[in-house]
Amino acid sequence: MTALCDSACVIALVAAAMVVLSRHAMHALLNLIVMLLALALAFFALGAPFAAALQVMIYAGAIMVLFVFVVMMLNLGPSDVRREGRWIGLRMWVVPVALTAALLVLSLFALTTTWGQGPRAGVVGPKEVGLALFRPYLLAVEIVSLVLVAGLAAAFHLAPPPRTQQEEESGDA
Repeated sequence: MTALCDSACVIALVAAAMVVLSRHAMHALLNLIVMLLALALAFFALGAPFAAALQVMIYAGAIMVLFVFVVMMLNLGPSDVRREGRWIGLRMWVVPVALTAALLVLSLFALTTTWGQGPRAGVVGPKEVGLALFRPYLLAVEIVSLVLVAGLAAAFHLAPPPRTQQEEESGDA
């Protein structure tokens, strides 16, 4: 399992480097999804299947889908659409497809070799995680939720007012 974890970490590092080096936001997000999935596989290989499931559901699933939709909603204009058309070629997909294929092979290997075997330290389920978070750290969790709500309210008030139909037609800001 050490080789599996090391391979997943190498895939995560390469994908993270591609996130930083990508010039286009959508490509960076897709590489970030590959990196998060590789980290989930590393968690699974280290004997933390619940952390791996949370990594896939929360980060690679919900949050990254939200990021992808935000980038898609930006509507960057015809010049970006033409540039994106040039990026659809086969050469742009070689590294991401290779990383994803390697991650798929490693995931299948992990699932077939560890099926029916429990981790050495014991399985930590959602009930234990919830009890660990909400018993000794209840105040910290509540403070974090209040800070997030305050950030949401601040973002709402700091955002520019929505443009009217008349402003959009005339092009005035």
